[in-house]
Amino acid sequence: MKTYLRILQFAKPYSRFVPLYTIYTFLGIIFGLFNFTLIIPLLNVLFGEVGQKEAVVMAATKPEFALNIEFFKEFFNYYFGQIILQEGREGALLFVCVMVIISVFLANLFRYLAFRIVGALRAHVVRNMRHTVYQRVTELHLGYFSNERKGDLMTRLTVDIQEVESSVVSTLTVVVREPISIIAFFILLFNMSVELTLFSLILLPLSGGIIAGISKRLKRKAKEGQNSLSFILTIIDETLSGMRVVKAFNAEPFILSKFQDQNSRYARIQRSIANKRDLASPLSEFLGVSVVAGLLLYGGTLVLNQESDLSASEFITYIILFSQVLVPAKAMSAAFSNIQRGLVSGDRVLQVIDTKPQIVNKPNAKVLPAFKEEIEFRNVSFAYGDKPVLQDINIHIKKGTTVALVGPSGGGKSTMADLLPRFYDPTGGAILLDGHDIRDYTMESVRAQMGVVTQESILFNDTIFNNIAFNKTEATEEEVIAAAKIANAHEFIINTEAGYQTMIGDRGGKLSGGQRQRLSIARAILQNPPILILDEATSALDTESEKLVQEALNNLMKNRTSVVIAHRLSTIQHADQILVLQQGRVVERGTHDELLENSGLYAKLTQMQLTV
Repeated sequence: MKTYLRILQFAKPYSRFVPLYTIYTFLGIIFGLFNFTLIIPLLNVLFGEVGQKEAVVMAATKPEFALNIEFFKEFFNYYFGQIILQEGREGALLFVCVMVIISVFLANLFRYLAFRIVGALRAHVVRNMRHTVYQRVTELHLGYFSNERKGDLMTRLTVDIQEVESSVVSTLTVVVREPISIIAFFILLFNMSVELTLFSLILLPLSGGIIAGISKRLKRKAKEGQNSLSFILTIIDETLSGMRVVKAFNAEPFILSKFQDQNSRYARIQRSIANKRDLASPLSEFLGVSVVAGLLLYGGTLVLNQESDLSASEFITYIILFSQVLVPAKAMSAAFSNIQRGLVSGDRVLQVIDTKPQIVNKPNAKVLPAFKEEIEFRNVSFAYGDKPVLQDINIHIKKGTTVALVGPSGGGKSTMADLLPRFYDPTGGAILLDGHDIRDYTMESVRAQMGVVTQESILFNDTIFNNIAFNKTEATEEEVIAAAKIANAHEFIINTEAGYQTMIGDRGGKLSGGQRQRLSIARAILQNPPILILDEATSALDTESEKLVQEALNNLMKNRTSVVIAHRLSTIQHADQILVLQQGRVVERGTHDELLENSGLYAKLTQMQLTV
């Protein structure tokens, strides 16, 4: 119930939907009930139980207005008696048939209008939920995505939200309208016969308990099904991303077997869910008809023995009305069964929404002033959980200088670079820009002063122009071309099929590694940040591409403060300062020549690369 109510919160503001929906639903139910109450006069006319004598009595006195069922009953009988006296039984029959047609038309008209409101509500809820989940995903820190399966996140963003729409939001009509219908039916039934209605209420809870038991088991299976589906999407994503490796190792049978195992498990779970869900509707119908049969036997005996206040026509109408109670009851039991899958999906979606971002702006965080003097790491430490990665880092980076981070893998180079744009916050110490602790300022203003070029070129399935002008929608064609020229990218761009409007495919798959990297550099150049972070930007390239990319990087680094993570030490020989990191500590620092003279770890690493 808690999950259901939380999902409904995405319908705010309710004022757009609730008043009109309530009015339309109420009117639809009233006219629907009126259809069935017309059965009594119809049967009385057909069976001759209302003649001139009865009509005179019915039309004798016009009732005074009162807001209750008795007034409407007497008011109808008054006019019905008038019509019998004036038009005869044939005229009364025509009147009843016309009233049935009008009431059916109005009942279905208001039902349709209510459906339109629910349709708008459903679209509103799903849109708000999908927006909230996507926004929360963009707010989460990078470590979250390292711990979660991408396939599972994709399942929650797509399949789970779709399941919420089809299983939860779609049942809003049933959850709201059907209880009102049942209450209205029972008010009318109590008004006709208290004894028979109380007898029926003894039998109904039995069928409700059986349906609830089935639905509880259904929810458990639905949770297993959604988890299995997330595994399937993870396998698909990994297969598509790693197809080159799959084929290189002849691993098609292996990966297919892995997929088949999960696919078969999901199919078994879905079959079990379908069996339980499909059982709910026929079972509820069987139990409902059994209750009607018991009611017919008990009530019919009373009528035959003249122990009931109901006439034969009233008893028949009572049974018809009670049988109609089964329609909303059956709809509710089916909806209650279907809703279980949606509630499981809703829980999974809400888990993402409830995940708190670890990197957030402080209350009243200010905009970071423009960078002028230096970056300082002051006693900086960082740990992933209980595992220390950086310990007591103390460095000063003057504006306009280049600092290179080198050392063995796992030494903390990338982590140190990730702390600067606040992808993570240090667990100890502080990072200062011109003496300002960057945690006291908004993330947006900190990152606006930094450009990042990573080893893996992160490009999007869009045009070359839009990739360079990413998040800078006001950029002109001249500015984009100028950035591309500085990045040594203009020549290959104009030779593509559509120039700057060429689509580059998923992750830039239509381009070579060097071309993708130069587009990443052009994107950084266009942003024109005062601080650059280069994370092994040339390590994955061939010699020719590396030369072009290195030239582009040199152009990019002019008059900027740069933090460079280097795998190939030959690319950072001219750095103003080189920091050697080992096991999370700075073990050496100095220029290239100074470090070679020390004959320490840097000299050893340089020698190893020269001999390779």
